[in-house]
Amino acid sequence: MLINMNEMLKVAEKHQFAVGAFNATESSLFRAVVEEAENSNSPAIIQVAPGEFDFATREFYTYVKERLAESRVPFVLHLDHGKSLEHCMKAIQAGFTSVMIDGSELSYEENIRISKEVTELAHMVNVSVEGEIGTIGVMDNSDEGGVRNVTYTNPEDVTEFVSQTNVDCLAIAIGTAHGIYPKEFKPKLRLQLLREIKAVSSVPLVLHGGSNNPDEEIREACKIGIRKVNISSDFKYAFFKKVNEVIEETGGFIPAKVFTPGILEARKVIRQKMELFGSLGKAECYR
Repeated sequence: MLINMNEMLKVAEKHQFAVGAFNATESSLFRAVVEEAENSNSPAIIQVAPGEFDFATREFYTYVKERLAESRVPFVLHLDHGKSLEHCMKAIQAGFTSVMIDGSELSYEENIRISKEVTELAHMVNVSVEGEIGTIGVMDNSDEGGVRNVTYTNPEDVTEFVSQTNVDCLAIAIGTAHGIYPKEFKPKLRLQLLREIKAVSSVPLVLHGGSNNPDEEIREACKIGIRKVNISSDFKYAFFKKVNEVIEETGGFIPAKVFTPGILEARKVIRQKMELFGSLGKAECYR
């Protein structure tokens, strides 16, 4: 079942859980997410950043779209961190049901302008739009973008931004970063800030950089009101670590024998995230 983000998160808001959004850029990673979502009867979001879209090619996402549409559990196909109208239009033309326009590094006024423009066009074809206020951090091991010095979301901007742009959900900055944190780095989410934003937001809230944060903080953030959590590095790391181990131990290079153990390891991480977000078994809520 392939739906848009508005449909996905409206149900999540009603039933008080979050949906995992997993960056899948090739078939093994994609299989890991879809197979675990179906096994766990959990809704899920398949997403890809513009550079990942170009790497995988539009033809790959034709297959992705058809596979998701045939599934018995609900999925969204989402563009992550589109930086321009062109990025968003390419995804919409490829059949994506949701796009993010990330104007967070622009001025506040320009962010509103471009977010409104994308939303007006996307809504004409029943595609949802995610906006962003504030900036997400970035680690050296991530290629998803971000900044060195995080600008936290100002709750006073939320109501105006949503009303001016008509976005369907809103990514906020409360202290996360893209990528795997170094051992000496201790992330700390500003959960009180999240409570203040939740109190004034009329749309579901999104947490970027959800990998490698303490479980108890992510769980609490979902209880407070986060409805979409982006996961990329955690499950990819598990996949490639296992693939490397198999190659080193066996010297093998047959894809089925090398990639299958990696898929299974990635699925363990994906299931753990789904449990953390409270989405296990929640596909029933969409029927």
